[in-house]
This record gives sequence, structure tokens and C-alpha cells, in this order.
Amino acid sequence: MMTTELAQLVSIPSDHVHIEGMLELPENAPGIVLFAHGSGSSRHSPRNNYVASVLREAGIGTLLMDLLTPEEDMVYETRFDIPLLTRRLLDATDWISQQQSTRNLPIGYFGASTGAAAALQAAAQSTHKIAAVVSRGGRPDLAGAAMLRKVRAPTLLLVGGFDDLVIDLNQASHDVMSCPKELSIIPGATHLFEEPGALEQVAHRATAWFKRYLKAD
Repeated sequence: MMTTELAQLVSIPSDHVHIEGMLELPENAPGIVLFAHGSGSSRHSPRNNYVASVLREAGIGTLLMDLLTPEEDMVYETRFDIPLLTRRLLDATDWISQQQSTRNLPIGYFGASTGAAAALQAAAQSTHKIAAVVSRGGRPDLAGAAMLRKVRAPTLLLVGGFDDLVIDLNQASHDVMSCPKELSIIPGATHLFEEPGALEQVAHRATAWFKRYLKAD
């Protein structure tokens, strides 16, 4: 069992609001992964929390956060406001880079659904080096081709084998990107990876990707 050195509820200033999140750091973590949830979800997402727990078991730190306030999340259009989600993620990245416990850690992004577009836009724009990105059932196409071409972080696109439309969208995004990249299909899985063993495969492949690339220069 991995020992958690730090676990705390945090409040991150962004725009005129504060982003609430849960920061958890195992001892001697080699890096930290910031989670960008999809539309209609939150930092309490059971799927993201499961993936985060597997990452921490592997010794990697996690920050699960709400990119929208409860009031903002009630507005359907806001859930798909990729520039807003990206700005919040960038502010969280700046914040994590200033904290004593995390400022020297390589940073990765894990994005689900629309959160994947925000993660890729943030990776393209951040003034901090983003070491790796993983998308789960994501919509990288919503990041836009111009931003996708600017991403330098090694990127893993995970899609369910039965999620036909999203496979096509991810393949098109994969073709546009010039960074180290991989499109990985989870056989027999639908969009939410609810089938037995599907989410475990997501967590396993994401953990292997982050362990490979979350390394200090």
C-alpha cells in the first residue's frame, strides 16, 4: 500500500471564483496529474476517482478538481465552454507550480470527455512544461486543429471499442498531432467504460503512460 504524504482540500483562485479540489501526494511522488472532468461531471466522478486511486497506488500525485462552480455547471452551454475550462486548468497549473509540496514535480493532465479538449488546449498554451496528457473517452477534436498541432506533450488517447463516433474523432485528432502520441482502443467498451474490466484497463494504460513520461528533466 502506497503511503500518502499529503491529502488536503484546496481552493484555487481563477477568474472571480475559486476552484475546489482534492490534492493527494504519495511519498516521493515522481509527478502529479491534474484531472479535467467532462461535462456534467465533477471532482467526485467515480470513474476519475478510480483512475486517480490507481495512479496514487503507483506513487503518482493527483489533483481532482471542479473546473466550474456549482452555479456555472447548471448552465448547459458553460459545460462546453472549452476556453473557460482551459483557463481554469491553466490557473490550476500555475497554482500547483507555486506550492512548496508540488512546485518541482513534473505535471500531467488527465482529461475526460470535454475535459480532454481543455487538457490539450492547456498543454498547448501552458508556460509550464506539461510532461504527458491522457484522454479518456475524450473529445480532443473540440480543442481545434490549430491547438492540437501545438501540443508537445506525449499524448495517449483512450477510447472504447464500441464508441464508434468518438473513435473517428480521436483518429482525426491523432492524425493532426505531431507530438509523441498513441490511440489506444479498449475492446468491448462503450463511452463510459462501464463494462467489466474496462475502467481497469483505462487506469492501467494511463498509469503506464504517466510512469513513462512523468520524469524530471
